Amino acid sequence: MASPSNKGKGIAEGSPSRSQPQQPQSPPNPPALSRYESQKKRDWNTFCQYLRNLQPPVHISQCGSNHILDFLQYLDQFGKTKVHAHGCVFFGQVEPSGQCNCPLKQAWGSLDALIGRLRAAYEENGGLPERNPFAGSGIRVFLKEVRDSQAKARGVPYKKRKKKKKRNPMKSDHDVGDGTAGTSSSNLPS
Repeated sequence: MASPSNKGKGIAEGSPSRSQPQQPQSPPNPPALSRYESQKKRDWNTFCQYLRNLQPPVHISQCGSNHILDFLQYLDQFGKTKVHAHGCVFFGQVEPSGQCNCPLKQAWGSLDALIGRLRAAYEENGGLPERNPFAGSGIRVFLKEVRDSQAKARGVPYKKRKKKKKRNPMKSDHDVGDGTAGTSSSNLPS
């Protein structure tokens, strides 16, 4: 047992105390992020690093659509999608029969998903929705042009999916046109 003069000395020196439980040294691990959240965080960090590497560096609050468009074009060097040029013999062919020197680029779907994640990350990191540069019309126009040009180069027209018509929530499946709709067998007077 510790003497009164040594009371608390062991705690101050970092030795374990029998009267107090040992506190964990590291903070608890945050819950694991979903695949989407991990990708969004990675994309945000990559974009912010891109802005810091510009000469002169650009702060995210000063970022505009021109910086985003430059970033998307910079990413093309890491693309894996063959996009045939207008002069290529394989331009417009769905299944090209040979090799060509056309560049590899980022696929439209990848760019579209990236912009969606960056748009969400911007707002999660304190950006105002009305000032979100990822939601600008210039970005939408660029993505549409990429989509259309890649579809033409592959010979596959892009077809926008039609939205399913929403059913009228006021009508139920058991309502019929025989005049009995809405009747019930309750004891309430009519």
